[in-house]
Amino acid sequence: MRFFYTFHTAFEGLRRNRSRSALTVLGIVIGIAAVMLVMSIGSSAQNLILSQIQGLGTRTIAVIPGREPTGPSDAAQLFSDSLKARDLDLLRRKENVPELKNIMPIVFGSESISFEGETYRATVFGGTELATEIFDLAPSEGEFISDEDVRSRADVVVIGSKVKGELFGDSEAMGKRVRIKDRALRVIGVLPTKGQVSFFNFDEAVFAPYTTAQQFIFGIKYFHRFIVEAESEGAIDRTVEDLKATLRESHGITDPDKDDFFVQTQADLASRLSVITNVLTLFLASVAAISLVVGGIGIMNIMLVSVTERTREIGLRKAIGARRKDILYQFLLEAILLTGTGGVIGILVGSALSFVAALLISQFVGLALSFAFPVFAAFLGLGVAALVGLIFGIYPARKAAEKSPIEALRYE
Repeated sequence: MRFFYTFHTAFEGLRRNRSRSALTVLGIVIGIAAVMLVMSIGSSAQNLILSQIQGLGTRTIAVIPGREPTGPSDAAQLFSDSLKARDLDLLRRKENVPELKNIMPIVFGSESISFEGETYRATVFGGTELATEIFDLAPSEGEFISDEDVRSRADVVVIGSKVKGELFGDSEAMGKRVRIKDRALRVIGVLPTKGQVSFFNFDEAVFAPYTTAQQFIFGIKYFHRFIVEAESEGAIDRTVEDLKATLRESHGITDPDKDDFFVQTQADLASRLSVITNVLTLFLASVAAISLVVGGIGIMNIMLVSVTERTREIGLRKAIGARRKDILYQFLLEAILLTGTGGVIGILVGSALSFVAALLISQFVGLALSFAFPVFAAFLGLGVAALVGLIFGIYPARKAAEKSPIEALRYE
C-alpha cells in the first residue's frame, strides 16, 4: 500500500510540472528513437544483403582472382589477372572437379553504350548462356547469347530494360546496332525489369559473349570471376577443395598462404557480411546512444532543481511521518517514470521513422528495403531508459531524502 501511495505522489509531482517533464522526456525520446532507427535500418539492410546473396542459389561458388583481402588496405589485391583460359579448361575437366555441374567465366566493367546520338553508361557483362540459370534471367524480347555466339565471338548483346529505355525510348530495339568502344553490336534480346540480383542491377546492364567482351571491349586475356555451380549442397565443400587443388597445380603454388585466388561460397559471404553489418549497426547505435547519456544528465539536473523547489514539501512529508526511504523512492520513481515514458514514446517514434525511411528508400533509391522491427532494440531501449533513470535519479533522490525536516520547513 505504501508503494502505491509513493507512486501516486511521484506521478502527481510530475503532473504538476507538465512542461518541464515533457522537455525532460524529449531527450530520452530522441535517444531511443535514434537507436531504434539505426538498428532497424541496419537489420533491414542485412536482410536485403542476405536475400541478394541467396538469389544466386546455395550451390553457387565464386572463384575470385587475387589474394583474399583481410582489410581495406588489401582491396587492390582483387584486381588481379590470375584466372586464365587454361584454368577454365582445367576446371571443366571432370577428373579435376568431379562434382562441378556448371562453370561460367565472367568479365565485367563500366562502359558507354551509344545509339544514334544517345549515350548511356552501363555495366557490361561478358558471360555465357548459363547466366540465364545462375542469375535467373530470361529475355522479355528476343533471345539470350548462345554457345555459338561465345565460340564465334559474335557481335551481339542483350540489354537491360533501363538501357533500352535510355537509348531507344519506346522504339524497337531488336536488331538495332549499338556501339561500345567503336564496336557495333547487334541487340538480340531485351531483359525485363529485374532490379537488383546479387548486388548487380541488371536493368542497367549489357550482356555480351565473354569472348567478345574480352577481345573487343575490354582488351584482356583473363577473367574477373568464375561462377561455379556444384551438383548438390552436400558437394560444396568437396568442390571447393577440388577447385583450390586444381588452381594451385595450374599456378605452381605449393604454399596455400601464397594463393593468387580465393574461393567464396554463398554461406561464407553471408556470414562475413552479417558480421560487417552487425558491427556497423552496433557502432552507429552506440553513437546514437550517447544522446541517452545526455538525456540522463538532463534528468539529473531537472530532478535537482525539483528537489530544491520542493524543499518545503519534503519537510512537510517528513514531519507527518514519511520515512527517508519513502522520499528516496518517490524521487527515484519520478526519474524512472520520466525515462520509462520517454522509452515507450521513443520506441513508437523510432519504429514510425524506420518504416517511413524504409518506404522512402524503396521508392526513391530503388532498393527493395523492407521494414524490420528490431525487437532486441526495443527491449534494450526500455531497459537502458529505466537504467538511465535509476542511475541519474539516485543522486537527486538521496539529496531529497537526506534533508532535515526542520530545515526544510524553514526553507523560503
